Amino acid sequence: MNRRKLLKSFGAASALGTAGIFGIPLSSAKSKDSADTKGKGGASPKITKVRAILTAPYRTNLVVVKVETDQAGLYGVGCATFTQRAHSVVSAVKDYLDPFFRGRSVGNIEENWQMAYQSSYWRNGPVLNNALSGVDQALWDIKGKMAGMPVYDLLGGKTRFAVDAYGHASGKSVEEVVEDVGRFKEMGYRNIRIQLGGYGSTHLATKPSYKEAGFGMEKDRTISPQAYKQGTIDIFKAARETYGDSVELLHDMHERLQPMDAIDLLRRVEEYRPFFMEDPLSPENIGWFRKLREQTSVPIAMGELFNSPHEWLVPMSERLYDYIRIHVSQIGGITPAMKVARLGEWFNVRTAWHGPGDTSPVGHAAHCHIDLAVWNFGVQEIPIFKDVAYEVFPGMPRVEKGYIHVNEAPGLGIDIDEKAAAKYPPVEYNYNWTQVRRDDGTPVRP
Repeated sequence: MNRRKLLKSFGAASALGTAGIFGIPLSSAKSKDSADTKGKGGASPKITKVRAILTAPYRTNLVVVKVETDQAGLYGVGCATFTQRAHSVVSAVKDYLDPFFRGRSVGNIEENWQMAYQSSYWRNGPVLNNALSGVDQALWDIKGKMAGMPVYDLLGGKTRFAVDAYGHASGKSVEEVVEDVGRFKEMGYRNIRIQLGGYGSTHLATKPSYKEAGFGMEKDRTISPQAYKQGTIDIFKAARETYGDSVELLHDMHERLQPMDAIDLLRRVEEYRPFFMEDPLSPENIGWFRKLREQTSVPIAMGELFNSPHEWLVPMSERLYDYIRIHVSQIGGITPAMKVARLGEWFNVRTAWHGPGDTSPVGHAAHCHIDLAVWNFGVQEIPIFKDVAYEVFPGMPRVEKGYIHVNEAPGLGIDIDEKAAAKYPPVEYNYNWTQVRRDDGTPVRP
């Protein structure tokens, strides 16, 4: 036996001896292929097909990607929903990502993400990012199934027992909003978003001048900035007077105000202690956040419309936001979202992923697995799903007393019943809520 073989023998003996001391079966201590990168027979599973499934079970277009492999029964699902351009995402998956990913290893998630991300050359657009997210989340789902673990375990394990959620209370009058807050409190929610009517309280604007002049479209909506600001102050005041500090109150400004109006509103609601004010400024007004931060102590949540790291890197590092509100599928899935969360930890920026009704239940499951794992989790938005969602998406996360619990099965714990999904074909998208104008007809960005 030469010197090299002798050292290898001593090393192996030492490792096996240590395993025995700690009660680890010797068979487990021996070198073997990693469970999360190797499949049956020691071969790394390969991707054989990437498919986009478009369905609208509650009249909202949802896109779910299914990644199939060369191992029978092994597949994963991921959310690729960009409801405003759902058909474009389906095309991106079918025409580009399916041929791109065929034959690639399912285990190399980071490599797969990076190579697909750069494959289009021009990148960071919502269509391609959402398509890539569907594949990315599906690969995490597959890896969890292969490892026999929920995805949150692959991300480091739980840092909390469940995911603290917030509900959506609304009404066309102050009294209706306050009553709806009580409804969510009775369901056990500790965090409740309050909205007077739709975003920007457009129902408060009457007889806009542009419509009298025959300008714009019949269904266009109108915002009166001063009416919206006063209405928002009124619902905060009434909710605090009714419920005191027994509930956290949130509000979504949805970028409907000009910067100085946004600053004015945040200063005026400060006395009612909002949990956060969401998206006070549009991404086009990022440069105003320093001035906004200097003017108020109200916590700020931002990021719903972000696509690119260039939009959040500097503001997060300068602590201009308290909560990062990124839409996870919009930036490419779990892989980049974990990087955003880890970045936030160093600057005490907490996560509050965008979780509206037009995120598929698969996407909500992905959010929750990240939420369970990262230290700097803040709060999670989630809608109250209709019964039909449970028919199409078996294994959905469930909400109990304002906390979200994931299905503890390996992977994301959720699936899509394709036969059930086929019963709900896509619907024509309703653009009305994005079509907002000022009194003179000037378009307002949502």
